[in-house]
Amino acid sequence: MGFAYGLPMPPAAPSPSSAPRPVAVELVALTKRYAQGQPAVDSIDLRIASGSYCCLLGPSGCGKSTTLRMIAGHETVSSGDVLLEDRNITDLPAAARGTAMMFQSFALFPHLTALDNVAFSLKMKGVAKAERQAKAQDLLERVAMGHLAQRKPGELSGGQQQRVALARALITQPKVLLLDEPLSALDPFLRIQMRAELRRWQKELGLTFIHVTHSQEEAMALADTMVVMNHGLIEQVGSPHEVYNKPATEFIARFMGGHNVLQTPTGKIAVRNDHMRIEVDGEGIAATVTDVEYQGTYVLLGLDAENADARTGVSVMLPESVFADRPYALGEHVRLSWATSHAHALAA
Repeated sequence: MGFAYGLPMPPAAPSPSSAPRPVAVELVALTKRYAQGQPAVDSIDLRIASGSYCCLLGPSGCGKSTTLRMIAGHETVSSGDVLLEDRNITDLPAAARGTAMMFQSFALFPHLTALDNVAFSLKMKGVAKAERQAKAQDLLERVAMGHLAQRKPGELSGGQQQRVALARALITQPKVLLLDEPLSALDPFLRIQMRAELRRWQKELGLTFIHVTHSQEEAMALADTMVVMNHGLIEQVGSPHEVYNKPATEFIARFMGGHNVLQTPTGKIAVRNDHMRIEVDGEGIAATVTDVEYQGTYVLLGLDAENADARTGVSVMLPESVFADRPYALGEHVRLSWATSHAHALAA
């Protein structure tokens, strides 16, 4: 049976061209072993460009947070090296590295005002009160929190607390800002709003951001570079466009979502569900409609199909208007096809 049916291929998205940027952070054979079991991080190599927004992405237990904590100095390194602008910081304490961490819980002191929370690290360094408070107030102004400087965390919303946490991290003038699931505690609407602000702040400050998340949507919205991890290993590094359109492995195709993984005579392939064509008659793979989900702007069909994993089946995304013109019913027998150019080969 053939697996391509002459469907048109849209032009490829242009890739921006720019001179390579210097490396801000480099990981060399970085490994973290605990007393028992497989390494949490297994000899990974990674170069993160200066001034870029890098997202470490993967399921729970993949090693992404452990990697971030080793960069921060909050987790000891079993073997390998962490370099910051060519300086080996592997064994340096966290405060001497030139990095700052924004935690998932924000970790603000509840008894201190926003101003004193931001100024706290300078207080610990012995900076005079007037100087540290002036610097803290300036940073709060930059994140649109100057008018709330005297409020305590309990009097602030989640988004406002995040802005205070960002200002507190920036007051140490880090070269790299590390963010550990910073949006996960926020409600969905605020999460979308705050990720736009994070992206804007990163561009305005020109800092390197390394952001850990388990959300594919969040990583694609924020990252210049996505690093997809699984079982302590890096499976793929690339732009969101590259990772989504050319997943390197079956794991990435399934984890990123929106792809069908199919077995063909020449090997395993991934095809985006919005690139699938569905018809009642004609050539293609025989399939049966098993699910119809209305999602507003589109309708997602679930199908049992030849050459597909019986556990996951196949999905087809149809624009709402297309489905309205020709709705499909549960149990209906159809044919599926796609353009050869839309099929992406997966590594064995």
